[in-house]
Amino acid sequence: MVSRGELSARCRELIAQRDEDSADFETNCIFQDILGEKFPMFAPKEPVPDDKASEILSVAKRRSEGYPLQYLLGQWEFWGCNFKVGDGVLIPRPDTETLVEQVLDICRREKLTSPKIADLCSGSGCIAVALQKELPKAEVYAVELSEKALFYLRQNTVLNGCGDIKIISGDVLKSETAHQITGLDVLVSNPPYLTSQDMSELMTEVRYEPESALFGGEDGLNFYRSITELWKASINEGGYIVYEFGFGQHDAVKDILEKNGFTEVEFRCDGADIIRTAAALNIKTLSR
Repeated sequence: MVSRGELSARCRELIAQRDEDSADFETNCIFQDILGEKFPMFAPKEPVPDDKASEILSVAKRRSEGYPLQYLLGQWEFWGCNFKVGDGVLIPRPDTETLVEQVLDICRREKLTSPKIADLCSGSGCIAVALQKELPKAEVYAVELSEKALFYLRQNTVLNGCGDIKIISGDVLKSETAHQITGLDVLVSNPPYLTSQDMSELMTEVRYEPESALFGGEDGLNFYRSITELWKASINEGGYIVYEFGFGQHDAVKDILEKNGFTEVEFRCDGADIIRTAAALNIKTLSR
């Protein structure tokens, strides 16, 4: 049998062919997952059973070919919670924690202890779950169209003790879906926002994620236009809409919000100091 240290070196070499900088981290993640230990390299001389060694090498090889680490592990962390992920669902990313932070800050500022919140294009449910965990008295809805994503969304709400989240299978671009939820204090969404050019330049790993969760039309703004117009009447006067978007899209998103009667647009930067989210106030409830 091969030792943990020897096997780790082999895995690292495979993964480093794609990304030298992340090879140590990703090798450790694979060992943690398959051996079920938090610190698997504390005993580098300990032998690895042949079946486990074969599994570890197989996963490392797939990772070296560009398959997402998160899909290989079957789960990923967001906001201190674990989320099941796999083919057909967008992988939770740290940038999106900025969106959660902005919603929470609004709720604290406005003293919304039991807000009614809808998370559109919910995917894995990471935003809805994070908000429900932080605001246990909130009434949270998660809206998703993809059956594959819904499979993970349903698992993740239960896995994280958020079974009270109301899951709606529906198209957020259809008026009949918007009619199902009214009286919202906060509408939050991380919709598809990649442009046609972005889609042509995707990294190999991202190409495995569902196009429906990535592509936002020629300029990446289709969902912002449609959601803002369709859902504004579902938001209370004095309520908020909060979006995540891509690099350089902030001015266009602000313009869409203001043209639809929203005001006091507040931007927020992510950990890389990129303008990542915007919140806007609904000053007048408009009839459909």
